Amino acid sequence: MFKNPHIGIVIGSTRQGRFSERAAAWFQKIAARRTDLSFEMIDLRDYPLPFFDEPGSPLWIPPRDNTAQRWAAKLADLDGLVFVTPEYNHGYSAMLKNALDYAYQAYNRKPAAFVGYGGVGAARAIEQLRMVAVELQMAPIPKSVNIGMTEFLGIWQQGKDFADFPHLEQAAVALLDDLSWWGRTLQIGRQAASVQASVG
Repeated sequence: MFKNPHIGIVIGSTRQGRFSERAAAWFQKIAARRTDLSFEMIDLRDYPLPFFDEPGSPLWIPPRDNTAQRWAAKLADLDGLVFVTPEYNHGYSAMLKNALDYAYQAYNRKPAAFVGYGGVGAARAIEQLRMVAVELQMAPIPKSVNIGMTEFLGIWQQGKDFADFPHLEQAAVALLDDLSWWGRTLQIGRQAASVQASVG
């Protein structure tokens, strides 16, 4: 039996004064209009993972850390992920990389989408995240939402709102259209593979 893919929106920064919380809330409002997907906000602050210090990769050995086990269980419930990411020094946050490193199978064969903000709309951070997603056997979606410096500073410091930049919503809708197709297609594929494995 198939149901609407359930997608996690991951707030990819944990620092005080983060902008990612606002960007994630804006994206969630647009996503909530969909009837073909369901969404859940996931805050890395709720998963205070220690810096990775396990005896081996989660590819081979399940993490011993209790928070890491809770994180992997949450990921296992999802059919895809939207990562909301800043760009720090042409890269993404250390906390997000740490969270990515703390699981493996729970990411496999699921779509990954990206909402980025900062210099060049966090395009460089998103490109790096796409490479990591591939290594985790995810399917990164080519379309992304890139909140450039003009939009970022306008919203953060100049009293403007996301609605003042309608191209951002257009990008979000295009991303969600692709996410719907990939989410459903990969969900069907995972379920088929599970049935095939059970009858072995």
